[in-house]
Amino acid sequence: MKRLFVALIAVLLGVGGGVAVVPAGVDQAVVESDAMPPKLSAFGLFRGNDPKMPSTGIGYTLRAPLFSDYTDKNRFISIPAGKKAKVGADGVIDFPVGTVLVKSFGWSDVNGGHPVETRLLIRRTAGWVALPYIWDADGKDATLALGGRRVPVSFKSPDGTAHTIRYAVPNKNQCKECHSLGGEIVPIGPKARNLILDPAASDRMRSLYFDTPAALKPVMPQWDDPKSGSVAARARAYLDVNCAHCHNPAGSASNSGLFLRWTDDPAGVNYGIDKRPTAAGRGSGGMDFAIAPGDPDRSFLIYRLESTDPGIAMPEVGRSTVHREGAALLRQWIAEMPKASH
Repeated sequence: MKRLFVALIAVLLGVGGGVAVVPAGVDQAVVESDAMPPKLSAFGLFRGNDPKMPSTGIGYTLRAPLFSDYTDKNRFISIPAGKKAKVGADGVIDFPVGTVLVKSFGWSDVNGGHPVETRLLIRRTAGWVALPYIWDADGKDATLALGGRRVPVSFKSPDGTAHTIRYAVPNKNQCKECHSLGGEIVPIGPKARNLILDPAASDRMRSLYFDTPAALKPVMPQWDDPKSGSVAARARAYLDVNCAHCHNPAGSASNSGLFLRWTDDPAGVNYGIDKRPTAAGRGSGGMDFAIAPGDPDRSFLIYRLESTDPGIAMPEVGRSTVHREGAALLRQWIAEMPKASH
């Protein structure tokens, strides 16, 4: 575990003699400008514009990723030469201006594994900017889609179930809806506690740096690995990444009074346990509690996670299918809670 944090901080902060170097292929002038290039290739983020060949940065995965219709996601971080990212006492990473968080979405059984879209989250002087790009039919470049788009796809989920959906590439406002905190766009997944860096990262970058010892916060368990934590711990990690970007006191769902952060919110009424619906509309399904201990079938949190009805489903954007494995974990967690007497 300690080695993971060593790698994380060293690579992101560029210590131990190894600063993240951006090769000539990345156009930092475009990255740091106010431009919204119509083509993804303008940034120079990929070698030969091959989405599987980043021209810079370091790849990463997440212990608890955001579910997006079973897409395979390829992620990497580009930090400009001579700049460093700082890890705060709460484990939140402050990326410098010029950073690009790159995430490509696709399926292994769709179009040879070529991504459908690539989303950029760019740190500019005025703050973070989210730009979605949809790959062209010939796979040679991707086109900016500020208005979003529905892309018809057919794929199989890990259990072999066949799905045919109109995959939703979010529009610019929908990006802001999920990535908003206190009215500002922020990254969701890349926090020190949630990152797993590419193990192939250069050894010369694996030295330790912290702004404060408090940065050694506990890391999240991997939601789908029983060896990494209890059912409750893994369920809370899942809710943190899939729900808490809106369900927190400064998020877009703050009026719900339902707060689902991993360690910041106690597991009480505001966490949904024995919490009656607030601003839920049809989403409560006529049920009394978001989480009814011991009874997942009477918990409207589960009802919403297992729905694809636009007026009921949660999260509201980002999926057209039900994440059966994630819902099963949450069902198990609620079923194991001692039943309350009402």
